[in-house]
Amino acid sequence: MIHAQAPLRINDIGGWTDTWFAKEGNVLNVAVGPPVEVQIKIFKNDENKKKRVMVNTENFGETFWMDPEKPSSVLHPLLQHTISSLPMPQDRGLEISLFSPVPAGISTGTSASVCVALLGALNFLAGQTHSAGELASLAHKVETEKLKQQSGIQDQICAAYGGVCFIQVDRYPQARVQRLELSEKIWKELERRLCLIYLGQPHNSSAIHKEVIALVKKGSPQRKHLEKLKDLAGKAKDFLLKGDLEAYGEVMVKNNECQRGLCAQLISEKADGVIQVARKYKASGWKVNGAGGRGGSMTLLGHADDVLRREMIREINSKGDGIRSLPLWLSTTGVSAWAI
Repeated sequence: MIHAQAPLRINDIGGWTDTWFAKEGNVLNVAVGPPVEVQIKIFKNDENKKKRVMVNTENFGETFWMDPEKPSSVLHPLLQHTISSLPMPQDRGLEISLFSPVPAGISTGTSASVCVALLGALNFLAGQTHSAGELASLAHKVETEKLKQQSGIQDQICAAYGGVCFIQVDRYPQARVQRLELSEKIWKELERRLCLIYLGQPHNSSAIHKEVIALVKKGSPQRKHLEKLKDLAGKAKDFLLKGDLEAYGEVMVKNNECQRGLCAQLISEKADGVIQVARKYKASGWKVNGAGGRGGSMTLLGHADDVLRREMIREINSKGDGIRSLPLWLSTTGVSAWAI
């Protein structure tokens, strides 16, 4: 039996600059748990070699068989095309189970984490030695080349590398990745104060990408916001390394407003409602995660005072409409796989 895990992504400072239409940029993001989980059971398969892979999607309560040599786009195409990306034994069948600790479509890079974790498990099964960067690239190609979806590169990188990553996109989709070496004190303080808030409904990041692309055509005044976002990622990195969380929080707020300037629909009314509560309890920072838009999630950097932070979370959880705080911890590792 093979197990694999990959963390989720939050608080992507500089997000949107890791895309084909930005061409170059910088992103600083944070890998968090609980991670996406993949399990593969291996069995002998002599009878039906075409349908030798069974997939169990625990979050959706669906189980289906697939032919890894002929993936279908009818049911869970992301999973089918990911499974077909790496070779597997011809005389063995696989029972693959997948589980996400958070609801689908909440702007924490969940689809990328699922893809990277699944590739990590299949990589281990095949006895191959793909690096974290190679697994991230494979996962990105599944979404953009096989599924023809809009996707930046930061989510796959975060899932593959883990930790706090500074990603320099010199020429999309090529990137240099630096994992920040934070002191134990800074790491614990960051973990203590970061909060993940689910905004009560999923979103479609690919659809939101299309709206933004229409706004940032060459010569558009909107493109200035991409330059600002790129610069903010570098500032966030410097402040984190210094342990200046108040300045890091201010960058989060500026990044959020840059997203709003890029496309007003990226910051929803629900998000603004949560921001009002965050201000009330003197939070140091707030930012809509990922592509933003309706639904999804936010990252808050709560006040240094534990009491104020807990009061803030209680009031957010009382807002109703599905809005609630989700548990998290900082992930020291990226994708990992092992056998038992």
